Amino acid sequence: MDLRLLMIALAPVIALGLAAYFTDRFDREPLRILIKVFIWGCLSVIPTIIVERTLSAFNIFGGLLASAFSAFIVAGITEEFFKREVVLRTVFRNKAFNEKLDGIIYAVFAALGFATIENLMYVFANFSNNPYVGLQRGIFSVPTHVLLGVTMGYYLSLAKFSYNINFELMYLRKALFIPALLHGCFDFILMAQIHILLVLFIPYVLYLWIVNIKKLNQYYKESKERFRSAPSTPTSE
Repeated sequence: MDLRLLMIALAPVIALGLAAYFTDRFDREPLRILIKVFIWGCLSVIPTIIVERTLSAFNIFGGLLASAFSAFIVAGITEEFFKREVVLRTVFRNKAFNEKLDGIIYAVFAALGFATIENLMYVFANFSNNPYVGLQRGIFSVPTHVLLGVTMGYYLSLAKFSYNINFELMYLRKALFIPALLHGCFDFILMAQIHILLVLFIPYVLYLWIVNIKKLNQYYKESKERFRSAPSTPTSE
């Protein structure tokens, strides 16, 4: 195994995972649960591949419609569906999920698990002789998975703490379809191979960063205020 390629594939995942972990500084999630979510995120690649290959067989379109089908349906909805399932089935009802920032942290770790296996497959299987593919994915693809995880976690938290079944269902749908739409736009810009769209690629990535950093900051501030307003534990004399 080429250790250089391994580090290229794993370095962005490790860096972003640590950044997410230390962002949750006021009521940090149990490490065992984060590892569990991460592992299930890794395993979610298996059903994702099966469904994507099945859906690809139904892509009877041509040109831009084929690219749109692949971007929004095959990749966008399928990948975000299984990443959302990881959070819903592992931790959504867990008592450790006790503030809104937690939804983002768990969704990001599910996304990082998925991105880890996807990155390893790209670097070692699809483009094993081209380390620059791993570098490009480290700069764009892996962070985008994390940013989509922020969007997903934002709405999962709104669903978790809505205390109304109708609002909960609405936010659960948004936790799937909004990340899927953003994911589809990202892939479509690259798949369509239209120059004017490629010009928009970097601005679109910047847009994802700006929007999701705002979402993260909103829940971070709420977590900070919750920590400050919590009654302090009395110390024994």
